[in-house]
Amino acid sequence: MGAAGGRRVLVTGLLWVALVTAVTDEPPAHMLAEVLFCQPAMPSLGLALTFDADQLFWFDFPRSSWTPRLPDLPSWPPGLEPPAELVRDATLCQDLRRSLTERVTGLLPESKGIPVADVFPMQPPALGEANTLVCMVGNIFPPAVEISWQLDGVPVTQGVTHTHYTPTADLAFVRFSYLLVTPAAGDIYACIVTHEGDNASVVTYWVPQNPDPTEELETALCGAAMALGILLALLGIAMILAARRNAHG
Repeated sequence: MGAAGGRRVLVTGLLWVALVTAVTDEPPAHMLAEVLFCQPAMPSLGLALTFDADQLFWFDFPRSSWTPRLPDLPSWPPGLEPPAELVRDATLCQDLRRSLTERVTGLLPESKGIPVADVFPMQPPALGEANTLVCMVGNIFPPAVEISWQLDGVPVTQGVTHTHYTPTADLAFVRFSYLLVTPAAGDIYACIVTHEGDNASVVTYWVPQNPDPTEELETALCGAAMALGILLALLGIAMILAARRNAHG
């Protein structure tokens, strides 16, 4: 564990900015965070800007550019944190990681989180209608997991997209994976999460449920219930009249 733990030491730099109107003992109304991490695994470098735990931008080091999390977000201001400054920070992070690795190998245990996955549809599911399955993977540490999909035990690669890693307040990461689906009765979807270098995986299943009764079926059931009620009422009246006749007779 010692050598492996030393090689996998992760250095994370945090810059927290609390957006509050006054200095009080109350928790901040909003939180802006910029997180830089470096590690031996891929991705070897990562830089995310989040607001209230929602990722706004991700810095693409190979392309030296900021990527918005959502297409509707405005572009990153050119004069704010030029790529050259970020590259220097990343180099410092890597140098510090290598230096710490040499010093703590065999002394500190490896820090690793067990991923937790949850699968749910983006829209209310209906058999035969297009939808998107979301696999939300939390408690990721270090940020080096592979997310894949299966349908009835067969790997699925078409219609799959992944997000970058989003840092969380507990110094872990969360990542999302999306799969375009048209669910049918009997389908079994699986989201498989594997940590780099692990022999075990976390698997979460999603099975489409039968749709709710249609309006026609609901109308038919209501009509049948009403007819049954009328029949029982007539039967009750007939029994009352028969009882009265027997009493007079």
